[in-house]
Amino acid sequence: MKLKNSLLFCAILFLCIKNVPAQERVSSKGQIPILAWYSIPAGETTVARYQEMKDAGITLQFTGFPDIDAMQKALDVAAKVGMKMVVSCPELKSDPEKTARRFMNHPAVVGYHLIDEPSMVAYPELGNWARRIQAVDKNHFCYVNLFPNFADSSRLGTSSYREYVSECAKQIPLQFLSFDYYPVLKEKLSDSWYENLEAFSDESKKAGKPFWAFALTTNYDEGHITPQTLAAMRLQVYSNLAYGAQGIQYFTYWSATSLTTASIEDQRGAPISAAGKRTVVYDRIKLMSEEIKNLSGVFLGSKMVSVRHMGKGRIPTGTVRLTTLPDAIKVLETNGKPALVALLENGENYILVVINKDFLNSMDLTFYGNDTVKKVLKDGSIVPASVYENSLELDPGDAAIYMFPIPKK
Repeated sequence: MKLKNSLLFCAILFLCIKNVPAQERVSSKGQIPILAWYSIPAGETTVARYQEMKDAGITLQFTGFPDIDAMQKALDVAAKVGMKMVVSCPELKSDPEKTARRFMNHPAVVGYHLIDEPSMVAYPELGNWARRIQAVDKNHFCYVNLFPNFADSSRLGTSSYREYVSECAKQIPLQFLSFDYYPVLKEKLSDSWYENLEAFSDESKKAGKPFWAFALTTNYDEGHITPQTLAAMRLQVYSNLAYGAQGIQYFTYWSATSLTTASIEDQRGAPISAAGKRTVVYDRIKLMSEEIKNLSGVFLGSKMVSVRHMGKGRIPTGTVRLTTLPDAIKVLETNGKPALVALLENGENYILVVINKDFLNSMDLTFYGNDTVKKVLKDGSIVPASVYENSLELDPGDAAIYMFPIPKK
């Protein structure tokens, strides 16, 4: 009798589970690429090291290798663990065609690194270099990373930052644009960071190219927060994505500070120390990378409609204050705390991203939308926004993400 009752209970339980609707999740055709700078030194090229990096959620690896054979060895190891690499070795400069022919069919190749932070006067030469590579290999990108907007005219090669960005897009055949800025200081954000994002996002849009941006994951100098907190990384990553970034880059993965020689920049707080050991930041970038992966369906391929700023006092230079809300959103208040509010378009939906710009303190967010508004959780699942209280605490540097359908015309 007990067996019969047990079987009946199991059958009922199976039917109940079978009829429970599946949790709605954001769908994605791919993942936001996560590229790590100074990833694994040539002397540490092992399957175990590359698997460790992959386990941290990193999808693309970039390190300058001393020669083409070291590059080959790293690519072979990366292929074994299913990672992609950006080719960077002296032979790429001295004989780009021969180097591209050697690597163009390698399963681990994703692109070719040309230069970091060039002056505009170098654009013609870089354009020729890229075209030489692309004459052999049109299937992988060429990669140039640009200065931030606080670089002086002697470094930019022009007095106009927008010209610096737009001319790069015109003169060098790139699939995407990239720039670095490390804005999170010990107690505040750099004043010109959001102005940089405004300009770079706008120039990328004019050029018809996506852009990639950075999050600092190591010590940089005495002025920056150390070690990098999850809140600081979230603020950088979600602000970049809110402005339309289609790739996230970590600077750095492996410490660039030698154990035996002094470095101009103190980078001992990287995810992997100079001694090859994990730091607390390794675990933090692993969490950050998982969030990026889960939310790729929100941000990958999205189009920025608007980015607005709110809060008491002045808003960042070059930005626009929030004055109106989409019709589906009835109330959005932060009790005067600084916040970023971005409206993105992805497929048939609008995405509203609210970011707490304070990376040290939480923020009280009051939010109310109509019945069409859903909340996107960090694991990529979607729930009606109405299941949450209208007043919520938003963690330092964190983002609240909402989704609602675009009205049909």
